[in-house]
Amino acid sequence: MTKTLFKSLYRRGALLALSLLMLSTCGGAAFADTPTAPRYLTSAQLSALQAVLPPPSAAGSAEDRADRDVTERAFATHAADEFAQAQAEEKFDVFDFASVLGPDFSAAKLPLLAALFKQVKHDTSAAVDVSKNHWRRLRPCPAASECAGDPNWLAKKSFGYPSGHSTRATVDALLLAQLFPQQADALLAQAYAIGWRRVVLGVHTPQDIQAGRVYGQALSKVLLAEPAFRQQLAAVAQELKTAGIRGAAYQP
Repeated sequence: MTKTLFKSLYRRGALLALSLLMLSTCGGAAFADTPTAPRYLTSAQLSALQAVLPPPSAAGSAEDRADRDVTERAFATHAADEFAQAQAEEKFDVFDFASVLGPDFSAAKLPLLAALFKQVKHDTSAAVDVSKNHWRRLRPCPAASECAGDPNWLAKKSFGYPSGHSTRATVDALLLAQLFPQQADALLAQAYAIGWRRVVLGVHTPQDIQAGRVYGQALSKVLLAEPAFRQQLAAVAQELKTAGIRGAAYQP
């Protein structure tokens, strides 16, 4: 990824918190195929990452209502194909980025990459859960949505801030950009589209999505600072080269 892109991503108010976080980074365990617990993120890091995000809008405030109104309108006016794509992305993974990287970018051809990003998903989800339960922001509930028809819908869902999809898509895109630097902009555009479609689906607000982007940037930076993770990423880069995947170029 170009220096310009990194500067644009990380030159935010979160820089100070991230810098402090990097100073306290502890070594993670070695990589394994089957994730059982966060492998590259320590409990201290999970706690410290909360400083990256500002508090969401106060419930019922004018800003909160305006944020939820955007979701209401996006849900009410969605295009059928965009809504269908949002539904299909409920269970998205790193190979959804094949739309950017090509049909050869698949789990069948890239088992090492699939295993590494499975662990990334697990670690990222653990971080998101900590943050969601810290902020406890309720999801939106657009009229005519599944939520509106089921009084227990919100109680069955996780909290909304930050969006897990937006966070994971951003992490995946930034890590893939390490492997495919020429596709960095397209990968991030795809990640941002995945996040926006959560608004179209009516399950998040724009504020949740933006928080996921900021959180994903912070998480990817923590992962890339971990030597064990970089070692696995280098192994994945060799796998991409061996598989003949176009555009792969990684410099550890």
